[in-house]
Amino acid sequence: MMFRSALYVGAVTHRRVRPKVHQFRYRAFWLLIDLDEVTALTARLKLFSHNRFNLFALHEADLGDGSPTPLRIQAERLLAEAGIEIAGGAIRLLCMPRTLGYSFNPISIYYCHRPGGELAAIIYEVHNTFGERHSYVAAIEANSDEIRQNCRKVFYVSPFMDMDLAYHFRLTEPAERVAVGINASKDGERVLHASLAGLRRELTDRALLRIFLAIPLITAKVTLAIHWEALRLWLKGMRMRTRPAAPARHATPAINTSNRIDTHVL
Repeated sequence: MMFRSALYVGAVTHRRVRPKVHQFRYRAFWLLIDLDEVTALTARLKLFSHNRFNLFALHEADLGDGSPTPLRIQAERLLAEAGIEIAGGAIRLLCMPRTLGYSFNPISIYYCHRPGGELAAIIYEVHNTFGERHSYVAAIEANSDEIRQNCRKVFYVSPFMDMDLAYHFRLTEPAERVAVGINASKDGERVLHASLAGLRRELTDRALLRIFLAIPLITAKVTLAIHWEALRLWLKGMRMRTRPAAPARHATPAINTSNRIDTHVL
């Protein structure tokens, strides 16, 4: 059986340009998991499990609303609330797997397809280190090799980032390479650019073991890196912002505003 699920190995890069210049780059990897292949993956792989302990695992509790409801059902509910119908099409989730029982994903991306295979919507699920998460749901109404979307920030992520920002997403569907770029801007001026990029590898036990040895404890590393970079920003004199209450709704719908597939939060 040939899986559409895959391993992507690459790096995460951040560059802040206002009000202080600050940048970093870390090696990283992600799993692209076709949510209809989870049962088959767990049967084939010894080092990957679903909702139980393993070297790597996918747990519903780590994503979505944190309930045991299957992630496909949760994603379909978010799409329905945004008026998007995929009629049983594939949903593929790009995320970092739970590693030796620990999970943290700054951003997880759901690529939601129609039955014919064309991309219908993107769900950007953002997590912060305070145990909160929020999703931005963006419909796609035209085919394009490159997806460009915009939305207004409504969810608190970093204590050093203002809330009155706009996000600008630029990405392509995962193939031999995956790439996602996010710019944050204020009053039309860029504040931060973040990106992730990786090359596809077949999802096998050998590949999983090799990537664990090369980049061990990836999710713990991400959490430590976030706090280390926050300390560096504080030492540079960055002022911490007060954390507002999380949005009342778990997800923010978005709408298309042009043929370039730009979206703005309602």
